[in-house]
Amino acid sequence: MRRILSSTFLALLLLAAPAGAITYGVPDGNGHPEVGALLAQQPYSDGTWAECTGTLISPTVFLTAAHCDEGTSRVAVTFDSTYTAPKGTTYWGTYHADPAYDQKQSDPHDIAVVVLDKAVKGIAPARLPKAGSLDTVDTTTQFTSVGYGGQAVNQGGGPKTFSYSDVRYVATGTLNSLTSSWLRISMNPAHGDGGTCYGDSGGPNFLGAGSTETDIVAGTTITGDTFCRSTNVDYRMDTVSARSFLAPYVALP
Repeated sequence: MRRILSSTFLALLLLAAPAGAITYGVPDGNGHPEVGALLAQQPYSDGTWAECTGTLISPTVFLTAAHCDEGTSRVAVTFDSTYTAPKGTTYWGTYHADPAYDQKQSDPHDIAVVVLDKAVKGIAPARLPKAGSLDTVDTTTQFTSVGYGGQAVNQGGGPKTFSYSDVRYVATGTLNSLTSSWLRISMNPAHGDGGTCYGDSGGPNFLGAGSTETDIVAGTTITGDTFCRSTNVDYRMDTVSARSFLAPYVALP
């Protein structure tokens, strides 16, 4: 989910148990160089910049979420594992969201791409899944989530706050359930899982974990529970809707 939450999206959080930053994970370092951050137009009050997360799926196409729309077509992304403005490396491009995006829980069409002005060199793009290939995953299947979102929920005496550092983090979780549009992945630390939080929206959840991890983006982070504690909810990339949107931008498997 995004870091700037509109009243509409807050309502969605309450109704649909949304999520979005890597929690109970570790710094990614050079583990996933194809994962980048969609940068905000201006820094947040804490000086950080990562608004959402995304994945390079071709040398010129960056996959992210439609609800990460900044209200402008021209946006910047970075693939630095730790981004520090103004010294960080950025790539500019044009943002395109699925025009059918409507936040419906049956199929929200919550998908977007940034078409970069120049090809990214030295980074191998991630792969997309084949059509319907996730229909056979079960509750033993693990996924690897990567993103630049908040790493911790601070629970003091007052309102909960979130810690951000513009650092790419990684965690693993296990499938809870599958629907025609969603992967619902456990991020409950009591079960040894980690997952996503605010700022990880649009970021990848790779099929597999550890020795079984692949470079296939099974789903992109969209939502979860309000305080990033239990469930990471991800939009499947093997569906007719996702593939129909992506087809004009990348070659599909």
